[in-house]
Amino acid sequence: MSRYPSNHARKRLVTAAVAATLSVAACTPLGSGGSPAATAGGSPAGGTSQLTIATGGTGGVYYPLGGGIAEVIRDSVPGYDATVQETNASVDNMQLIGGGGADIAFTLADTAGDAVAGAGDFEGAPVSACALGRVYNNSTQVVTSSDSGIASIEDLRDKVVSLGSPGSGTEIIALRILEAAGIHPDTDIDRQQLSIDDTVAALRDGTIDAGFWSGGLPTGALTDYATTGDLVLLPTGEYAEAMAAAHGEFYVADTIPGGTYQGQDEDVSTVSVPNLIVVNTNMAEDLQRSITEAIFENKDRLVAVHAAAAALDPETAGDIAFMDVCPGARAYFDAP
Repeated sequence: MSRYPSNHARKRLVTAAVAATLSVAACTPLGSGGSPAATAGGSPAGGTSQLTIATGGTGGVYYPLGGGIAEVIRDSVPGYDATVQETNASVDNMQLIGGGGADIAFTLADTAGDAVAGAGDFEGAPVSACALGRVYNNSTQVVTSSDSGIASIEDLRDKVVSLGSPGSGTEIIALRILEAAGIHPDTDIDRQQLSIDDTVAALRDGTIDAGFWSGGLPTGALTDYATTGDLVLLPTGEYAEAMAAAHGEFYVADTIPGGTYQGQDEDVSTVSVPNLIVVNTNMAEDLQRSITEAIFENKDRLVAVHAAAAALDPETAGDIAFMDVCPGARAYFDAP
């Protein structure tokens, strides 16, 4: 259970926002997100079925990589086209998968684990979802400016800090890092909730002191911020063990290599979390397999979209202990 009761109020706001999105989605034409065609595994007679991919903000990795996956589905899965949907990322995406507002979604592993178990932000409302596979690992990137005087998570006390967009996997990870560091997010910091693009803008204009981001390496918005020479990344890897003990073995200590961003010459320790691609369990098995095959057989195309896709590996993509791998995806991974 969370130590922070005010999270429940934020949860209700996020859930209401997602519910509004789902209400709109329910009025979309057949063939869009959550369509009967996606469920049945076939396109309308003589036509093309539209799939919706829930991603994240435009400054992260989910959105451009989702665009690449949409292209390979369009070219490699007969009878299907796909479009990307910008969202607040993991929590929103699992809500959309559960309610039929999206057909395919990116999500962090800890959020997915909570969703299928009906825990955390999904308490009492488990989501029927399965994984098409692991795609790459997210690195927790806590960014501040070189003139802030902040050198550690402990230094965030009494500072203005963005914990990520409401309904994002970044927010969940940020809260758990602060918990491990003994910092209360509602009393020990001035808490803000900004997207990665807005976090960078706020760092530039000095309205926040630091911001959390969980994303692939490099993240475009941070690459841009680093060109000013102001970017500093705070180490977080020391908290991975405590986070794993408290919340599940989604969290491991890792490294952001020196040179990932301009001016970041030294390695920085980080908390790493796997990313998954998920669908609702009602998607037809043959479509699950076709989408999985399209993604993993077009790795080179996806790497050209974003370097994070270099981690795609069908040998390990199905190694997921906390939720079911979709049977269609498993059939692809197990094929000789």
